Parts: sequence; structure tokens; C-alpha cells
Amino acid sequence: MGVIYHITSAEEWNNAKMQANDEGQFFYSAASLDTEGFIHCSNENQVNGVLQRYFDGKEGLVKLVIEPERLSSPVKYEKADSIGEDFPHVYGPINNSAVTDVIAL
Repeated sequence: MGVIYHITSAEEWNNAKMQANDEGQFFYSAASLDTEGFIHCSNENQVNGVLQRYFDGKEGLVKLVIEPERLSSPVKYEKADSIGEDFPHVYGPINNSAVTDVIAL
């Protein structure tokens, strides 16, 4: 499985980083984990569509580059009925050691 991506605000990512322990480890969580039970992610070819559908006009965004094999939470690919594509969903918080890059958008 290749890298997956999660779009969030720089503020939310920075808030998660502020919770780091003495070894620099922390977990990022999105509101959807509480409301839907997972964190929405995308494959590379899906990122632009996600940005257009859900983040149009928003500023201060970042794209987390995630190595699924490093995640402490499971990843499941599930169909988004609204567009008929399978998307990766992370069923738990994202440990920062799985995030290999944070790209400003």
C-alpha cells in the first residue's frame, strides 16, 4: 500500500503537535473520528477532488503524507457512495511517526 493523504488545517495539526510527549510523540485526531468512527484520507489521485468538494475557498490548509504501514491504527478502504470511489479510512488517531511530510496548501 502506498502513501495516503489527509487534509486538515495547519492550526489543527499544530494543536496536535502541542500534545507531544517528552520523546516528541503525539497523535492527530479529526472530528470525524468521533462522529463517524474514522479519519478520512485519500490516495494521491483523489486529493484534488477532495480539496474542491470539501475545502474550496479555505486557507491555512496542510496535507499530511502518511505511511500506512507505520500507523498504529488500522486502515480500511471503503466506497464513498456519493462518487463511487474507494477511499482509505483510518480507524483511530494518526500517530505522528506515520506522518512523513506536512505540505502547506
